[in-house]
Amino acid sequence: MAINFEDYQKVSKEQIDAIQASAVEVSKQLQAIAAESTDYAKKSLEHGSAFVEKLLGVTKFEDAVALQQEYAKASYEGFVAQTTKLGELYSNVAKEAWKPVEAAWSKVQSSVAA
Repeated sequence: MAINFEDYQKVSKEQIDAIQASAVEVSKQLQAIAAESTDYAKKSLEHGSAFVEKLLGVTKFEDAVALQQEYAKASYEGFVAQTTKLGELYSNVAKEAWKPVEAAWSKVQSSVAA
């Protein structure tokens, strides 16, 4: 089966367009990840600063331990929530980056089957 040059050009152009659209979307999602990471870092720093301020006002050892436990628990919960959110964002990036390859693969499969 001979491939027509015009058909080859058309398929190639479609794939390049799909890759460009995917690259734009991946870029947007990576920017969202960067913004989310920056926001988390800022919140984490503020949370740590508030903890230090509270700790400086504590007069009893037991209160300092309780405050430390609260801080550790809140920090851990925030970290788990953030990693879950970032995991979802990275998963979306991978799915978006795979779309052009998936489309090309399905075209190859359909042309081979025909």
